[in-house]
Amino acid sequence: MSERISVPRARDRVGEDSVAIDDDATLHAMGYPRKLTRRFQAFDNFAISFTIINIISGIFSSFGFGMNAGGPRVLVFGWIGVSVMVLFVGAAMAEVASAYPTSGALYFSAGKLAKRHKGAWSWYTGWLNFVGQVGGTAATGYAAATFIQAFIALQWHSYEPTAQQTVLITALIIVLQGLANTYTVQLVALLNRISVWWLLIGLVVIVSTLIVMPGDHQSASFVTHFVNNTGFTNGLYGGMLGLLVTSWTFTGFDGSFHMSEETVRATVNAPKGITRAIGYSAITGLILMLALVYSIHDYDQVASSSAPPVQILIDGLGMGTAKAILLIVIGAMLFCGLANLTSNTRQIFAFSRDGAMPGSRWWHSVSPRTRTPVKAVWLAVGCSLALVVPGWWSHTAFTAIVSVNVVGLFLAYAVPIFLRLRLGDEFQPGPWNLGPWSKVVGWVAVIWILASSVLFMLPQVSPITGDTFNYASIALAVVLIVATVWWFATARRRFQGPVSYGRPDEVAAMDLI
Repeated sequence: MSERISVPRARDRVGEDSVAIDDDATLHAMGYPRKLTRRFQAFDNFAISFTIINIISGIFSSFGFGMNAGGPRVLVFGWIGVSVMVLFVGAAMAEVASAYPTSGALYFSAGKLAKRHKGAWSWYTGWLNFVGQVGGTAATGYAAATFIQAFIALQWHSYEPTAQQTVLITALIIVLQGLANTYTVQLVALLNRISVWWLLIGLVVIVSTLIVMPGDHQSASFVTHFVNNTGFTNGLYGGMLGLLVTSWTFTGFDGSFHMSEETVRATVNAPKGITRAIGYSAITGLILMLALVYSIHDYDQVASSSAPPVQILIDGLGMGTAKAILLIVIGAMLFCGLANLTSNTRQIFAFSRDGAMPGSRWWHSVSPRTRTPVKAVWLAVGCSLALVVPGWWSHTAFTAIVSVNVVGLFLAYAVPIFLRLRLGDEFQPGPWNLGPWSKVVGWVAVIWILASSVLFMLPQVSPITGDTFNYASIALAVVLIVATVWWFATARRRFQGPVSYGRPDEVAAMDLI
């Protein structure tokens, strides 16, 4: 029999205090005292995942790759297909989030859902999640730095971006995001609310200008145009690689799960935040994708440019408007990195609370003034900066390190979903659940994650050289080898999975007032 815990479920009551009591009772039943402030409403929780997914940042960063790996046919129809698959993943994760609404999220639920070897399941899930999130913060900051330099180069033609300048700007961005996360939860929530409107209004502005300003657009049939410039002769393989554009975009929606301990009515609002973020991103992303595709003028010229989306803007809107749109894109990327760092910080806080990180007692401490895990914030900043440093010498080396971002995150998503399926009817669902569809949705999610993870590690360009080799498999192998050696050397003797600080009444007395 698996370990089961009886968790009081949040009920609709009049007054925020009553809701907070239910949330705290849920947390106490899982063995944790309340240390973080519950200031995130339903919209705030949704905003964190919607901002991390960030369709503007994701599409503008990867659009050029898709133009050469499948072209419009894969960019548009691949977006629709992969969005549906990701919604299966999100729904399956949301069901788990409703049952275990903690900052530990994936690693905590993996430890609770495993029938045996709870510590090992929790350990590997936690480290995959941690590395994936750190890589996401580094990669998003690097993308923002790249687009900032593109803007500067458009504004001052004498400016020539270098790898060193990109690294320095990335470091500055991550440090500023760390400062924002150092202060109150209210500030983070406010910035995430702003980010949602920035994305939505920015989307309207970008799409509207691409519809109205260009003198001509591609014909309706252009959406079926197929292109394979990957170097591989097999068109099916080239088109499959193009699916990565959507997969790259849809990461980080576990952010709503990680913010559970700061969300009111978390058993309902956290799972809703996950599924709504994916659903709204799928719809708005398709609109943006269509606007960009139909605004392409000279396909070969755009596809071969250093920044295809920027070239589309220049060709269709003119230099002045293109630069204004580019500022919207840069802002979206900065908000994305901020939200990613927030989620990363909460995972570190929870993982160290259970003693799974070196110096755990430091990283799960909470500032009595701001009620935020300040030390965890700066650990996340430091780790992200460490991943950026190799970019000083080699863009290939940087890509190799952060490539584990997507694979690590999605594999971490798969583990608790798989363990929930293996648990069967013994699983005790929360108030937000899939009912009779739970197993079907869960298996589709797991199969898709495994298939897409393999796709992420396959060669993406031919001929394969040191500069074009896909280092994702090597980066993932290094992470798993380090985690395995560490586990058998010391961790298995001191880490048995999520800990309980006592009975509900005992941990209630430990709450920070």
